[in-house]
Amino acid sequence: MEDAELAAIRAARLQQLRQNAGSSSSSSSPTPQGIPGGSSNNEADSAKREAEEQMRRDLLATVLDQKARERLARIALVSPTRSSQIESILLRMAQTGQLRGRVGEEQLISLLEQAEDAQSKAGNKKGAIVYQRRKEIDDEDDDFDFDL
Repeated sequence: MEDAELAAIRAARLQQLRQNAGSSSSSSSPTPQGIPGGSSNNEADSAKREAEEQMRRDLLATVLDQKARERLARIALVSPTRSSQIESILLRMAQTGQLRGRVGEEQLISLLEQAEDAQSKAGNKKGAIVYQRRKEIDDEDDDFDFDL
């Protein structure tokens, strides 16, 4: 039931993007420099990128369950590069048929750990928190003579 509704929404959105791209390219006016259609390429490119991004999000929505999607969204807030890396891995696995069913939160965590291990083996330093405390040379109270 949800998949049919999702497919209908996708189809409507894709049709809307195609209409917007078609109307913008047919009504292109000359640019101030006199070069016709200069801005329509940018609009068409942005519409194409937006459609690809929407397809990517839809595919991720079908591959990931709710908790895994939430975790990936939180990761995207903190580290967008890591999130896009995991998304591309998941999409590649889905396209090659390596995924069986939906990816849960535990599977996503193990995928994150594998990516972290691969990154650390590649020579990148694994993130670690280092505490540096000041060392006081003279901690004695003899400097102040409060005895009256």
